[in-house]
This record gives sequence, C-alpha cells and structure tokens, in this order.
Amino acid sequence: MPRRPMHMTGADGAALRAALRDLRTKLHVPGEFPAAVLAEAEQAVREPRLPDVDATDIPLFTIDPPASRDLDQAMHLAKRPAGGYRVHYAIADVAAFVTPGGALDAEARRRVTTLYFPDVKVPVHPAVLSEGAASLLPGQTCPALLWRFDLDSAGRVESTEVRRALVRSRAKLDYEGVQQAIDSGTAEESLALLKDIGRLREALERERGGVSLNVPDQEIVARNGSFTLVYRAPLPVDGWNAQISLMTGMAAAELMLASGTGILRTLPSAPDGAVARLRLTAKALRIDWPHHMAYAELVRSLDPHLPAHAAFLQECTTLLRNATYTVFTGGHLPSPAVHAAVAAPYTHCTAPLRRLVDRYTGELCVAAVANAEPPQWVVSALETVRGRMAEGSRLANKAERECVDLVEAALLKDRVGETFDATVIDIEDNAPLVGTVHLEEPAVVGRVTSRSEKLPLGERIPVRLTAANPGVAKVLFARA
Repeated sequence: MPRRPMHMTGADGAALRAALRDLRTKLHVPGEFPAAVLAEAEQAVREPRLPDVDATDIPLFTIDPPASRDLDQAMHLAKRPAGGYRVHYAIADVAAFVTPGGALDAEARRRVTTLYFPDVKVPVHPAVLSEGAASLLPGQTCPALLWRFDLDSAGRVESTEVRRALVRSRAKLDYEGVQQAIDSGTAEESLALLKDIGRLREALERERGGVSLNVPDQEIVARNGSFTLVYRAPLPVDGWNAQISLMTGMAAAELMLASGTGILRTLPSAPDGAVARLRLTAKALRIDWPHHMAYAELVRSLDPHLPAHAAFLQECTTLLRNATYTVFTGGHLPSPAVHAAVAAPYTHCTAPLRRLVDRYTGELCVAAVANAEPPQWVVSALETVRGRMAEGSRLANKAERECVDLVEAALLKDRVGETFDATVIDIEDNAPLVGTVHLEEPAVVGRVTSRSEKLPLGERIPVRLTAANPGVAKVLFARA
C-alpha cells in the first residue's frame, strides 16, 4: 500500500541498519564479489567484444533517477519524413563483457537480479561493469543492442530491427526534469516526442485491452544518518517512458515466437474471485466501480495522487502475482503465450545490467533478425535461467516487503497498544481470522488477527497495535 513520508530518528536509523544487515544474512543475500569475478570484470573492461557498426552519431539520451549509474536504456525519437516516427532504443550489451561459462557468468546466474536495500545496492554485475564500462553513461562510447522501430502515425510498429552497435549517450536526464521540460515547451524535439509517442502507445494499449498500473513508488532512502520512507506518485513521463520499454518487450517476444526459440514473461487472466475481492476493496476505499465498467477501464480512470486511488492501485498488483517465465524451443510454441496485463506476447529484454534473463533474450533477438541460429550457450541455458529468474524474483519481492516492514516497525515502535482505524484489504483463504489491514493515518500495512469473529474483507474496523520492533518483529495488529 502507498505510504506518506516517514522519518526515522537517529536512534531508529542505527537500529534499522542493524536490522537490515540481519535481514540480508537471513535471506542469504550475496555479499562482496569473489576476487576471481572482479579480476575477470577488470579484464573484460580492457578487452570487450566490440561491434563493427558505429552508431555514435545518434544523439541518444537516458531517463533515470538522478543518482542512478547503472543505465540500461538510451533512446532517440524522430519524425519520419513520410509520416510516423522512428525510435532508436539502445540496450546495454552485457554479453560484450560476460563470457559464457566464465566466473562473471556464473556469478550473474547466482545473483539473478539487482537487490535494492535502504543502505546498500546488491548488483548482478560488479560496479566496474554495471556502473562503468557497460553502462550507457553520457559521453561514454560503449557496445549496445540498438533497436530501431518505424512507427506509423498512430504509433503502431511497422518494422523492427536490432543489431549490435557502438553508441554514445549525449545526456543523462531525470524524470522530474524531463516532465518540466515537456510541460514548459522547452524540450528539444527528440525529447518532446516522448509525450506524443507515449500517448499513442497508451491508446494502443487501451485498444488491445492492456493495462499499466501507475502504482506510487515506495522508496526507503537514507537521510542524515537515519531513514525515510518516501511515497512518490508517478509522473506522466514515467508512463510514456515505460511504453517504449513495453513496445520493445513485445517486439522481442514476436521475434522469438517467429524464430521458434525464446523465453517469454507470461501471465494468465485474473480469476473472477480475485477481481471480486478487488471490488470489495474499491467499495471500502469509496471508489465508484460500476458493474458494467471493465477492470482496465477503472484503473485508467484513477489518479495515483489521491490516497484512496493509490491504495487501490497497490492492491491491483495482486493480479500480477502469477506472472512467470515460459521457455520454448524447436518451434514448439507455448500456449498461452500472452501476458494478460500487456494483452500481447511479451518478454523482459531492456534491463540486462540489473536482470539476468535480459542478456539471453537480447541474444535471441539479434539472431532472429539476422536469420541466424541462436548461440548454443543461450539455448542450452534457457531452462536454467527460467528457474533462476523465478527464485531471484521471489527473493527480490521478499527483500522489498521486509525492508518496508522494518521501516514501519521503526516508525510505530513507540505506539504499541494504541488503536487505529483500518481497512481490511486481504484475508487468508484458509484462515478467515487472519488478514491484512491498511491504516490511513499513518499510512501503514500490517498483519491482523481476530479472536473469534471473521474479518470483514473490504470494511473498516478498529485495530490495536500489538507489536512493532524493527529488530525483531513486523508490525502486527489485533482486532479491537
């Protein structure tokens, strides 16, 4: 659920740092990179496998949080003389530095995905690569998988190409700065077109029945020796930028399906029961959801800046819990092959610095466009990668949840015994006396138990805080 800003005192910050160290130990989070991995990374920086194509004349730019240095994507947008648009989208070429079967490769398979904690980041690749030679930093010439999309005037993809090329980003931009430049009319044409193309792609998403959740970010940040849990509603540019990535993931999926070998990100349609539960939550949050209105239509009508709407959008993420990776080879196409939220075949391919599977899908797409056989090291590893991604996703989700739990416990540790008004947003299927509640003030989520009376899903009830210890327990409530 979304949170309002929460500031920890210095003492809380010290306790929280210790609790976070314990959490990483409990979750078996990788620590420092082994010496052999670091040595191989340094050697790879000195001797990368560089492509022959030079595309450094394309004035690419990146859009990321201000402090980010692991920059996976850069883009350039232009109008086509005959109408429509051309999108160049560069993705960091990690395979130019990582040798299959080497120490770097083995360590990436072990780590799977970058983990973000309030005090540290645990990357997939050593910083010399992920924040250095392989990152699309401004002014740096580096290898990339360069996608080129030609779109018609409605934003539909007419042609797709991807190849290896040397690229150089001209500018590192951030979301707030881009939004201000576009809103004020001061953005250069390539940047200003992000709004035009993004909105066209959003319209196509609505047309095909897809839905993007504009869920407010929960960011736990260190500040002056303590910690703050920051709540940030997404800007329109967040959605426009995401549409470029979604377009690439859809195009990559189609390339792999056409070639007969690949790994997709798939999601079945939500069962009726899950949607019915969301209707109860909408009612509790006083969100009008007419019976004739489709779920996707409701989501698009919500404003993430409104607390009730933000809370509901966060609950909508429960419909994404069954997403998985699906492997296919030898022309035996999977069924179903669709991601229900995207409403089309889709794969992960735009974040290889921070996610293992994207290196493999990138290789498959380059081979497909070239009408070449995919590398054997990719095909032979697909099932292993699928399993590792499932494990890595579970770890990342668990780490994120428990980090938020720790911050909330630190926030409320001196209020044990107090009573709060709360909304029941979830009930365990086989334990109707156990569930989850959302407090409006402060905006916190926690487990709740009832002694004898079944918890009323979607209704407001008084709850008493029974536990909040950042070093020992999560926030726990009992029905008052």
